[in-house]
Amino acid sequence: MKSIALAFVVCFSAQAADWPRWRGVAGDGAWNPPEIPADFATSEPELLWKTKIGGGFGGVTVSDGRAYVMDRPKSPEKTERILCFKAESGEMLWAHEWDADYGSMEYGSGPRASVTIHQGRAYGLGATGMATCLDAVKGTVIWKVDTVKEHGAKVPTWGFAASPVIDGPRVLLHVGAQPDGNVLALNRMNGKHLWRGGPDPAGYCTPEIITHAGTRQLIAWGPEHIQSLDPETGAVLWTHPYKITYGVSIAQPAYLDGLLLVSGYWHGTKALRLGTKPTEVSLAWENEQDMCGLMAAPLIKDGVIYLLDKTTGLQAIEFKSGRILWSDDNTLTPKDRNPQMSLVWLRESEGLASLLNSNGELVHVRLKPSGFEELGRHQIIGKTWAHPAFSGSRVFARSDTELVAWRLWR
Repeated sequence: MKSIALAFVVCFSAQAADWPRWRGVAGDGAWNPPEIPADFATSEPELLWKTKIGGGFGGVTVSDGRAYVMDRPKSPEKTERILCFKAESGEMLWAHEWDADYGSMEYGSGPRASVTIHQGRAYGLGATGMATCLDAVKGTVIWKVDTVKEHGAKVPTWGFAASPVIDGPRVLLHVGAQPDGNVLALNRMNGKHLWRGGPDPAGYCTPEIITHAGTRQLIAWGPEHIQSLDPETGAVLWTHPYKITYGVSIAQPAYLDGLLLVSGYWHGTKALRLGTKPTEVSLAWENEQDMCGLMAAPLIKDGVIYLLDKTTGLQAIEFKSGRILWSDDNTLTPKDRNPQMSLVWLRESEGLASLLNSNGELVHVRLKPSGFEELGRHQIIGKTWAHPAFSGSRVFARSDTELVAWRLWR
């Protein structure tokens, strides 16, 4: 029993200390630090440091005392970078840059993806398709692959946005390699091609791996289909049509108890029921008008999904039926043509969440099927669409001009 308890403490501490990939340790938006304030309203954050960076929408990641972010500097022009800072002080440790001509790319302020840290390596994907693997401590190049030149990837309207996903010996890249390479799998150690799979061109959604009925499935949402691939080989298990206006497949799908939910700005939400065989899928329910997500990855707890709708704000939806339980009437993030808010579980067991809205306010809330309670709100950054990173009692956030670190409580 002691060894089990110790293992739990070590695992829990690692989860609280690091944010090494898009949406945290498990990629599910869970933070769960060991201690939280008794009263968020009276717990004032303390600015630890801030530093100037270039533009970009990519989120921050934190691992082993270092914070990582991608940007596009004003000089030299037509370049992208991965930057590494000391998490405690904001001192820059290294920067690695490469050529990146955005041409007429819309919203072309900078890279879109988060840096993925795994076993001492930093993996990045630029907006024009440059995949990089660097030494996470030194910033030296281990390998580089231009997915456009080497694999026929086609840059979508708003640039490549999906963060690299590590799966065993593979790094998975959502780049729409031609032909039939919605996802491209490279050997994470040397960058060599392993497989490509999925019929769609590139969208903007980071792939994710689920386990259903004992089988691992790689879910890749493209602009024409929701796709399930075998993560070992790239073979297509199933596809379900969902052709999206302007190809904006962005928000990460949510899986619970055999249902997979995907929500888009123009054509609403579909919940797919996965069958007993890995190749089986059917439509469980859909709502094309009243629940339309865009960029924000949803959260799930106790059979309820919390989804940011383009019109009414944050919604609580009964997962199995699609019944809308409540909406926040745009009080948690401003109503906008392109609403955005990063949703993170602060203490999932208690329904506590930390939400970074598009105005740069960090809002602590309690989410319940019956409604929500705002507990505290603090301005930590300027306008942003980028996902923050949480480490210990600190939050790291970025805008188009700066990277900041705050201690939220002691």
